[in-house]
Amino acid sequence: MSRLTLIESIFPRMVELRRTFHRYPELAFEEERTALVIMEELRRLDIPFEYGGVGGGIVGKITGQDDGPTIALRADMDGLPGDETTGLPFASVNPGRMHACGHDGHMSMLLGAAAMLKENPPPGRVVLIFQPAEERGGGAKVMIQSGALDRVKAIFGGHVMRQFRVGEIMVAHGTITAQSDKFTIRIRGRGGHGARPHEAVDAVVVAGLLIMAVQTLVSREISPFHPSVVTIGQVQAGTAANVIAEHAVLQGTIRTTERPVRRHIIEGLKRIAKATGALHNAIVDVEISEGYPPVVNTQQEAEIARLAALKVVGQQGLVPSDNPSMGAEDFAYYLKQIPGCYVRFGARREGWENIPLHNPAFDFDEEALKVGAAFFDEVAREAIRTYAQEES
Repeated sequence: MSRLTLIESIFPRMVELRRTFHRYPELAFEEERTALVIMEELRRLDIPFEYGGVGGGIVGKITGQDDGPTIALRADMDGLPGDETTGLPFASVNPGRMHACGHDGHMSMLLGAAAMLKENPPPGRVVLIFQPAEERGGGAKVMIQSGALDRVKAIFGGHVMRQFRVGEIMVAHGTITAQSDKFTIRIRGRGGHGARPHEAVDAVVVAGLLIMAVQTLVSREISPFHPSVVTIGQVQAGTAANVIAEHAVLQGTIRTTERPVRRHIIEGLKRIAKATGALHNAIVDVEISEGYPPVVNTQQEAEIARLAALKVVGQQGLVPSDNPSMGAEDFAYYLKQIPGCYVRFGARREGWENIPLHNPAFDFDEEALKVGAAFFDEVAREAIRTYAQEES
């Protein structure tokens, strides 16, 4: 059976799985029903697997030849907090939970690829990693600690994106996503009556100055050739309209692609906070929580992914990346252990606007499932061929 015929035959099942996942999203480390659906499908395909229990992941194994190279393919399982607004007939029925980042599609793609690889096993082994908690908690580390990468030569993953059209795959080597860090700034002033500000130290005023001042870290201290972002996304202060706030808390994110730039921004944030506190007689503390490291595709594996993409979508569908995304991805943890490549799958239908990831109205064209499954199937075969030739 040709790959095109096989893809068309399994496509209805991929759509069915995707819609089931979409209807019942679960948050990080809570993917119980999701895991049950995946395991049921792996049993149907007669693919052995190991399950780490709720909060863990699933590792399926396809063996074509015991002494051949071992390749891992990864999909993420968790949804996001929030209420979906797509109006789809299979929209989320779980209040406060939604699949607004395409993970429902990633799981379906990998299960589709599993069916293809099972139908015609390559001369090596393929490990199917269904990972919890990509959005929060770094579930990739859970999979690594469980031994999912044992004997694995390289790993490949991908993400649907409406920036690209269906039938396009973005492949590049080097830095693909940014380092993410979270910061919390706590301000302590002196509370007082709103009518007598001279008796108080207004934490709201200090917070406002800091909100504006930290923006200069990127705009005036970082070269425009080094992509960087500092965003304050949460502000908490005050108890009443006529009370001067004694406390304020700012929380935000730092995104960088180079370690010296990251270090400069963190040091600058602390410097500005300390100086602003001293200027207004307030106590200001800064706490940094390290997030996901950057995803850095290795060159050989990016070339393997490029060759696989060429076979799936042709030269016209191969999209380069000129700049890294400032988003973050815990696929980075895998790449700190072994080589690999992370790609983007076009998911926008002709005529659709570019609704971004994490938007409650996010959806993708299900035709992208065919492309993703075919890519995962082909990249595993291409990698096994490449490494087997090197070892012969």
